[in-house]
Amino acid sequence: MRHVRTIDWVDGAIEMIDQTRLPDELVTLRITTVDELIAAIRRLAVRGAPALGVAGALGVVLARGDQEAIARLRAARPTAVNLAWAVDRVAGLPPAKALRAALRIRDDDIAACVAMGERGADLLEGDRLRIMTVCNTGGLACVERGTALGVVQTLHERGRLAEVLALETRPLLQGARLTTWELARMGAPHRLVVDSAGPYLLARGGVDAVLIGADRIAANGDVANKVGSYALALGAERAGVPFIVVAPESTVDAGTPTGEHIEIEDRGAEEVVSVRGVATAPEGTRAANPAFDVTPHDLVTAIVTESRVIRP
Repeated sequence: MRHVRTIDWVDGAIEMIDQTRLPDELVTLRITTVDELIAAIRRLAVRGAPALGVAGALGVVLARGDQEAIARLRAARPTAVNLAWAVDRVAGLPPAKALRAALRIRDDDIAACVAMGERGADLLEGDRLRIMTVCNTGGLACVERGTALGVVQTLHERGRLAEVLALETRPLLQGARLTTWELARMGAPHRLVVDSAGPYLLARGGVDAVLIGADRIAANGDVANKVGSYALALGAERAGVPFIVVAPESTVDAGTPTGEHIEIEDRGAEEVVSVRGVATAPEGTRAANPAFDVTPHDLVTAIVTESRVIRP
């Protein structure tokens, strides 16, 4: 992923990888309106907190001062704080300054991912490490490299990675579709694991650390991330395995006191009762589909950002 940007500004428009088409094909979307961008965000063509931040910043440029469009963009996905954070940083600026500010957010994200990768790799002790992760936290979730998977890439480049155990991440299989795709391109050894097997494998002692990303980190250190993270945190605590969150400073939300104050997006039944358009449950089946969960801060070993290590 080092040579492919997930999202960028090209000739007056946003270009982004359509993540719904992976791993079958690598398709680039060209976004020229805010409505197109909101639709792409809601159907997860672009996803991952840092990438959503860049998308929000560039979307303000597309809005050209349309405050109603900016407000709709800001609210497109409520849990990930980076989207609203980036929109607020760029909104209100004149067009030329808005574009410069948005491109600075893009460039800062690239630099932050490099720094997080190095800081996270330095934090972990030992060689030939076996890492467990959930969802997708690589370059697809950012602009390049990634957060938690950026640490994995740095470990791999240093010759310290034995294997990645990637959870499939139901219901939309971001781990199966996206993380394994990135790991394969990286040349990193990996195996795919069903979500419910994660805590059991931790209990067996075959994992050296759990690395996850974050969509919002509350002021007290509670972490909202892809649903399934909390179960891994419980399993890691019982097994004595470090549970490490890797996320940029922009994900730390001082305005949210605790995890109880984080709005958790429910994406409806369709994603649960079918897989890629094929029904897996009887017609009319109802479902609960929280896209995220909250891991209490006392289960978090460390939070790694581009500038510090926080130990909640």
